[in-house]
Amino acid sequence: MSGSPPEIAHLCRIDPVMKGLIGQVGPYALPPPPRRTPFESLVRAIAYQQLHEKAAESILKRFIALCPGRRFPQPTDVLALAPESIREAGFSRAKIAALQDLATKAIDGTLPTAAVIRRLEDDAIVERLVAVRGIGRWTVEMLLIFQLGRPDVLPVDDFGVRNGFRIAYKRQAMPTPQELLRYGERWRPYRTAAAWYLWRAVDQRKPCAP
Repeated sequence: MSGSPPEIAHLCRIDPVMKGLIGQVGPYALPPPPRRTPFESLVRAIAYQQLHEKAAESILKRFIALCPGRRFPQPTDVLALAPESIREAGFSRAKIAALQDLATKAIDGTLPTAAVIRRLEDDAIVERLVAVRGIGRWTVEMLLIFQLGRPDVLPVDDFGVRNGFRIAYKRQAMPTPQELLRYGERWRPYRTAAAWYLWRAVDQRKPCAP
């Protein structure tokens, strides 16, 4: 597609089905990343695990209020807070343990700073962050996409991405992560854009509200 951004031109050239999906959805519009440290992003990710957005936001609001004067609690703040105070904000005991481990790893350097993480390769970031209690590969991949804006991330364990592939490619069965990974090799080095369009494929299938 002449004049298209490079990721769109590549996806359209290499994959006719993706080209059709792009034509249906329209321009690629990954939201601009928020200005957050890796620590803040992962605290928020832990809060959101297995919760609806409104519930998680309420918990985060109470959590931030535990440290007056701070825009967001720092690792040393988390370790200084009494666990019961964090519990009263709404975090489960398992999530409190994850927050404390995250804070410890932020202080000892396992969790890179914002300046350091920008210089690391994707695989190196995954390897370091999955060492944190309660942080899995999917969570790190969301950080890579939405916080760091990395262009070649394909979260094959994400249900929405897999379901979008099933819909767009008219498959009867949901692809396995390994099947999607193999197919997605053709989308390199723009697999993030492909994932974004697969999420949109799901959105297009949702019924409109009356």
